[in-house]
Amino acid sequence: MARVVVFGTGDIARLALYYFSHDSDHEVVAFTVDEEYLDGSEFEGRPLVGFRSIVGRYPPGENAAFVALSYARMNQVRAEKFAAMREAGYKLLSYVSSRCSYLTEHAVGANCFILEDNTIQPFARIGDDVTLWSGNHIGHHSRIDDHCFITSHVVVSGNCRIGRYCFIGVNATLRNGLAIGEATLVGAGATIMHDTEERSVYVPPRAVRLERRSDEVTL
Repeated sequence: MARVVVFGTGDIARLALYYFSHDSDHEVVAFTVDEEYLDGSEFEGRPLVGFRSIVGRYPPGENAAFVALSYARMNQVRAEKFAAMREAGYKLLSYVSSRCSYLTEHAVGANCFILEDNTIQPFARIGDDVTLWSGNHIGHHSRIDDHCFITSHVVVSGNCRIGRYCFIGVNATLRNGLAIGEATLVGAGATIMHDTEERSVYVPPRAVRLERRSDEVTL
């Protein structure tokens, strides 16, 4: 069991508190943010402490940490705070849901957030600071590099390599054997059939609104 300081005060921080409290042996003891974002002295019933003061009040020798931030700036913000907490001396914990099918023999990296109903097949590798929201398929022998955010119901087929800082939207599909370049943005519902270049963006066609009412359509 570890005492955990969570960086962040948004929805992901609230979810981290929920998952750590309900599905782990760890205890969230405090939250921290940069001083300019301090709004009070408590968050979700725990102390809220400015980052410059956190080491003195919750020292790394007695507490671990978790950075609960989103994919802002293609995961760069989360990566920066990950590095800052590590530089401050904290061990970065990961959360892997007990309802995840984690079948690979490779240990997950630091500061990962892997929610329920993910299937991670044998021989897959997951780097540091990777978020896998609920319901994804990570195929055999695939590799997800550091600081990626994969949303929900994404299919990563076997033998794929996802570079650092990628964002993969809901219901996207990656064909087997692909190399996804660093900082690639894949939009919701996109199907990727070829390797991608760094910092490229892929979006599928969007639904079109028909000029009729739903009660005028025969189902």
